[in-house]
Amino acid sequence: MAFIFLIGLTNPLCAQQISGTVTDNLDAPIPNVMVLLNDRMISETDSEGVFTLSHSYQLPLELKFKHPDFYIKSFTVSENNEVFRLTALNHSEHLNEVIISSIYQKESQVIIPTSKITSAKFEEYSPIDLVSAMNETPGVYVQSGALNTNRIVIRGVGSRTLYGTNKIRAYYNGIPITNGTGSTDIDAYNPEDIANMEIVKGPKATQYGTNLGGTLLLNSKQALAGETFAKNDLTVGSFGLTKNSISVATANEKLAFNLNYDYMTSDGFRDNNAYNRQTVLLTSRYNFNEKNDIGVLFNYTDYDAQIPSSISKTAFDEDPTQAAYTWGAAQGYEANKIVLVGLDYTHRFSETFSNTTSVFYNYLDHYEPRPFNILDEITNGYGARTLFAKDFNFFKNTANLSFGGELYQDQYQWKTIENLYEDNNGNGSLAGDLLSDNIENRSNLNVFATLTLPFTQKLKAQLGININKTQYDFIDEFNIGADNKDANRNFDPIFAPNLNVLYQFTSNAEAYVNVSRGFNYPSIEETLTPEGVINPDLGPEKGFNYEVGTEIYFIKRAMHMQLSAYLLDIDDLLVADRVGEDQYIGRNAGKTQHKGIELAMSYTHHFKNGLRVSPYINAEITDNKFIDFVDRDHDYSGNDLTGVPDNKVNGGIRLAYKNLNFNTNFLHIGEMPMNDANTLYTNPYTVFNAKLSYKNHITDHFFIGANVGVNNFTNEVYASSILINAVGFGGSEPRYYYPGMPRNWYGGIKIGYDI
Repeated sequence: MAFIFLIGLTNPLCAQQISGTVTDNLDAPIPNVMVLLNDRMISETDSEGVFTLSHSYQLPLELKFKHPDFYIKSFTVSENNEVFRLTALNHSEHLNEVIISSIYQKESQVIIPTSKITSAKFEEYSPIDLVSAMNETPGVYVQSGALNTNRIVIRGVGSRTLYGTNKIRAYYNGIPITNGTGSTDIDAYNPEDIANMEIVKGPKATQYGTNLGGTLLLNSKQALAGETFAKNDLTVGSFGLTKNSISVATANEKLAFNLNYDYMTSDGFRDNNAYNRQTVLLTSRYNFNEKNDIGVLFNYTDYDAQIPSSISKTAFDEDPTQAAYTWGAAQGYEANKIVLVGLDYTHRFSETFSNTTSVFYNYLDHYEPRPFNILDEITNGYGARTLFAKDFNFFKNTANLSFGGELYQDQYQWKTIENLYEDNNGNGSLAGDLLSDNIENRSNLNVFATLTLPFTQKLKAQLGININKTQYDFIDEFNIGADNKDANRNFDPIFAPNLNVLYQFTSNAEAYVNVSRGFNYPSIEETLTPEGVINPDLGPEKGFNYEVGTEIYFIKRAMHMQLSAYLLDIDDLLVADRVGEDQYIGRNAGKTQHKGIELAMSYTHHFKNGLRVSPYINAEITDNKFIDFVDRDHDYSGNDLTGVPDNKVNGGIRLAYKNLNFNTNFLHIGEMPMNDANTLYTNPYTVFNAKLSYKNHITDHFFIGANVGVNNFTNEVYASSILINAVGFGGSEPRYYYPGMPRNWYGGIKIGYDI
């Protein structure tokens, strides 16, 4: 039995904050416990299990404590008492949990374990590094060609995407940030603004789409009720890195307001590799009363990034800092202006029935001079999303039904322009004649429902259904008459069911099973033939995911283990064939099978002197194969899936003592095939990182922090990303390799003032 100890310290004369500590029965602190007042989160425990409440609150208070690993409990905090003991949360308690509407916008609500990354985990790495924290998750591998070039691969899905990320769906504060063809750019968001990220591997999150790769749910940091503060975080580092983040926030029982500004610049370690970004994030929420509240999200990102691109094996071995020759000569880069706006409204019809509805708009202005042409594009996207949630009685337990829909539409206008950089006297790209002018109208509708049924206190099942309807319209503004390529593609609806079953043996051990169906649509570009005509025979790839797993706590919950095994069968695999330097066509080329075992283990030990030691290890072993894959005259059936490592291991140790934290970790990536024929493989590599940080409250209101870190301190030479099936043109060597960063350091100072 675990316990929560709450220690309220009040002194009206000094206007001190109310503080408390949440621990288990071994007096070990429990982080990330939500403290709720009237079903609204007003605080959350930190890594030491400590939460604070503003002195603006008047005691007594009826507070609720919520954590997925302990019993939900309520307690009246009174100024006449200083110590309170509450029973810890237990998984089975969630069977009787009352819904909280706002949480449905921030969590997947999948009953089986998912992977969650908190801001504390992001803080163990450099503040520009979102990728390393994600790579700690078994089954997730993010290849990073540059700060602006990331490919997220989940259980092998997405490995064949040549540039960027698709085949997953991502949301920021419940607002979709994935465009009409499934492309997601998470590198546009400031890691220091993110409070947490949930990763759902595979098509399990029915209410957030059923992409074969999975779902990412990102949530921004929010001021808690009673807080008012201003913070500044400054970081400098190798290769001209400078990053400065300014945050101001205030919140009370009615209104919450957060404004963050971030500026970042870096020269990069390669030629033609400079990066400059500015980000503004505004979030606000207003509670009209216990039944109604409204929220606003505004995120603006403006960044310029030079593109060194991939290089050949010879160039990689000789000097990995060089840019690809043509990209360097053209001084290739991309300039982006990105806007995301969302407005959500929550209404609670009763304690057991609620609705959250949101409307949103996103905008992208992208300009990219490349050696072969200049791409000029503008995307305007908009949509709406609604989600109802209802609790009801089932076998004397509380069941839940959620249902709703999401409509997303965007208009994508893109032009290609001749690049005359070779005639520009070494001054880089120069715009010439217009080569193409196109408009794409893209529409995506998801209708979904999820039913969660507790058959007993130990056994519950979750059945989800998602129906998707997607349509593309292609308008050729450049060609006229017989050469005009206007076309549309109206895909058949796809029905994707999902079943989760969870059985809890004890409060410390549970097992689960998942069976789910998912899909990925081709982009319009993939549906075009080499002649620019829509291919009516190209369809989405579809697959079934099968997964079993267990989650166990040992040694009085000091040790945690999560083990899973999965099988993912994909039919009608989408393959991008390169038919020119920048021309690809799509084909449904066969079947793949993805198999793997994933393990995550962690242990925390508290010494009597206050030292906390937390080692952890995450590992995966995969076997991803082409089952049926014939490419023209080549039969690749039975070969390893391209671009996926056969194993990935990462781990480390965290040490905490009073105000000091020391984190060290490593990432090992096994070999992976670079082409479908499996004649070329990458070399395995291991990268080590370390970070030391300090934070302290100088006064009741003023706090400081400092940190220093080293990445790749063994100076490993490795490819952090590869371009699969690279082809050399004009007798040149194929450019497979994106070099990883060499040894680099960073350091920062944080100051803040609480009012």
